[in-house]
Amino acid sequence: MELLYPLLFEQDLHELVWGGKRLKPFKGMPADENDKIGESWEVSAVKGRESVVANGPLKGKRLDELISTYKELLLGKKVTAMYGETFPLLVKFIDAERDLSIQVHPDNELAMARHGCFGKTEMWYVMDAVPGAKLYCGFDSQISKYEYAKRVEDHSLCEVLREYPIQKGDVFYIPAGRVHAICGGSLIAEVQQSSDITYRIFDYGRLGLDGKPRELHTELAKDAIDFSVEDDYRTAYRPQINKPVAISESPFFTVKILEVDREFHRKLFKYDSFIIYMCLEGDCAIRVLSTSGFDGGMPLFREIFLSKGNSCLIPASVADFVVTPLNSDGRTKLLEAYIDNKNFNR
Repeated sequence: MELLYPLLFEQDLHELVWGGKRLKPFKGMPADENDKIGESWEVSAVKGRESVVANGPLKGKRLDELISTYKELLLGKKVTAMYGETFPLLVKFIDAERDLSIQVHPDNELAMARHGCFGKTEMWYVMDAVPGAKLYCGFDSQISKYEYAKRVEDHSLCEVLREYPIQKGDVFYIPAGRVHAICGGSLIAEVQQSSDITYRIFDYGRLGLDGKPRELHTELAKDAIDFSVEDDYRTAYRPQINKPVAISESPFFTVKILEVDREFHRKLFKYDSFIIYMCLEGDCAIRVLSTSGFDGGMPLFREIFLSKGNSCLIPASVADFVVTPLNSDGRTKLLEAYIDNKNFNR
C-alpha cells in the first residue's frame, strides 16, 4: 500500500435554487454571472457523492475506497471501532444568496429507523455576511405540536423562531431536532454528521430549479422537532492567535478555529482520529513530521499546499505536522474538525 499523506480533493459544487455567485471566487475559480452555487462539498463519503483525491499517488481514488483499504490508519482506531468503515462527517462551504427553507434534521435513532442512516447534528461558522443578514436558530417561545401544525398551515412559523442578525465569526451549534434556517447574504462553513436527510417545513412557496414546488416534510418533521427553548443559541468564544480555540464540542465532532501568523506545530495522535482542515483565510503549507501505525517510515508525499476556500483530510496515522502561512500578510485561518475520542465516550 502507498503510505498515507494529507489528502486534497476534487471540487464538488452543487447548484441550488437559493445559491449564489460567491463560492467560485472564494475558491479561486472563475465565476459566471448565472451561477447558483449553493454548496461546495469539501470532504464527503455520502453514497454517490464521495470525494475524489486530487493529489499525490492516490489521486483518483474515492474516499470510501481509501477507507476500505486503510481503515484505522485513515480513520483512527477508536473512530473505526465506533463507525466501522463509514466516514462520520461531511463538511461544506455554503453560499446562501436567498433564504434556505425552514427545516429540521432527525437524530440518529429516528434517522436510522426511517432512512437507515445517521441523523444530522451540525455547526455553522459565519465566514461573511452582508449588512442585514440573519438566520433562524431554535424557538423563541414555547409551542405545542398542535400550534406547530397551525403555524405551518398559516405560514407564521417564523414568528416563534429565534432570529439572529449575524456577522463574520459567529458560531451556531445545531443539534438534531433544532429548527433552523440560513438566510440570504450568508457565507457559511458547515461541519455535520455524514447525512443528507433534511425535513423541509416551510419553503416560502417558491419553485425549485426544475420549475416545480420543492417537497415539504411537515409531518415527518413533527416527530423530529425538539420544542424546548434555550436562552441563547449562539456560541460564545474568544478568538486567539497561535492557539487552537474550541468553538463546538460534542460526541459527533469537535471543531476548533486555528488562526496562525507563524509556523505552528500540531501533534494530534492523542485524539486517534482523522483531522479535517477548511481554509477560511490565507494560503498555507501542511507538512507531516512523523507517523503512527506505519512500519514503512515516512510517506514520500508529505507536504501539501492548501489555498483559501479549499479543504484537506489529514489521516489519523500522520497527524503530526506543521502549518505554515504562505500569504503576503503572513496569516492563515483554518477550521479544524475531528472526532474527540478523548473526552467523549459513547
